[in-house]
Amino acid sequence: MSEELACLDGSTAPAAETTIPVTDEGFLRGDGAFEVIRVYDGQPFALAEHLDRMQRSAANLRLPGPFPRESYEREIPALLEARGGAGFDGCLRLVLTREGRRLALTEQAKLMEERVRLGFVTYAPTRVLDGVKSLSYSANMLCSRLARERGFDEALLVTPHGRVLEGPTSSLFWVDGSGALCTPPLEDHILARPSPVHT
Repeated sequence: MSEELACLDGSTAPAAETTIPVTDEGFLRGDGAFEVIRVYDGQPFALAEHLDRMQRSAANLRLPGPFPRESYEREIPALLEARGGAGFDGCLRLVLTREGRRLALTEQAKLMEERVRLGFVTYAPTRVLDGVKSLSYSANMLCSRLARERGFDEALLVTPHGRVLEGPTSSLFWVDGSGALCTPPLEDHILARPSPVHT
């Protein structure tokens, strides 16, 4: 396996050697936006749509300054080429912190087993973060741990009223009796997923 790489504010280095100051509010308070994008054969899937959502998240969080879209668009191809180009299948994590730190990081894809045992965990989405993919993910990570403590593979987030939402780091889809692909409604305050239009 090749070493994972990070591009921080335009400088690429091994991910394990890349650091940000401990005073960054993204680290201290989880104050920032992020995206994780699947990469196939060196190509990030639905990159434009992920950047659109990240830009909306940054705006909704009132992160200062203009969203650095052009910098990401310039740095991502170079990072993926350095990571192996068409030989890289994995993930790309994008982070933008309150202090304006811009990070792109390659990662191995964490694939689930074909079958997983899901344990219900009661969860109430934070309304003020509707439509925001923020770095504040402690609640999601705790839900996973609670489910695993009970012997399950992963959590299934369910509202106090019994409405199924999603997984802590995944979306839920199912096929209904008519063959239609379904997912919980956005009115339940889950995050909209990028859905590129193919022509």
